[in-house]
Amino acid sequence: MTTIAELPPGFVDKVLSAQSTFRSVMDAMARPGSVQRIVPMAGAPGPMMRGTAAIALTLFDHDTPLWLDAPMSESSDVVKWLKFHTGAPVIQDSSIASFALISDGAALPGFERLALGTNEYPDRSTTLILQVDSLDAGRSFELRGPGIDGAATLHATIGPADLFERLRINEALFPRGIDVVLVADDAVVAIPRTARVANKGS
Repeated sequence: MTTIAELPPGFVDKVLSAQSTFRSVMDAMARPGSVQRIVPMAGAPGPMMRGTAAIALTLFDHDTPLWLDAPMSESSDVVKWLKFHTGAPVIQDSSIASFALISDGAALPGFERLALGTNEYPDRSTTLILQVDSLDAGRSFELRGPGIDGAATLHATIGPADLFERLRINEALFPRGIDVVLVADDAVVAIPRTARVANKGS
């Protein structure tokens, strides 16, 4: 049984690391499809990647309910680490989650099971953080919309196979819908709800 002392540490320099991570995430949201780098932290628990851990340390607190997929929720190290370092409550009802952490694309719930916000308060939707194997290989997506000069091409080794269809449904819900952040180790790419998505195949 893992004790608190045995859990991976958080940021060595909390202020500078949180500022750097926040800037990387905001740059990713402002320029959809662009790969941004997060300065690696000392470690991450279980199936959680370093980039995901850094985002958690930066954005999560006791007012941000989290929903975890099975690999993460079944990892006592992940749950303990999140509770100790962020205080964020882990919940069972994905429809009220501020963030959803997905380590296995095959276990990604339907977007309709997440909080989609409202026309008046679209910011009350879930932000989906989806871990992928790579952001420089695999399937190709073309993104257009605010923050993109013409079009941006996103490559991702990613599941599930119907992600493109889900993103198109998400696009149609605008201004409701969710923001998606893809994480591959210390690299992040954002697909905000404002982005228009086209499938370019492999």
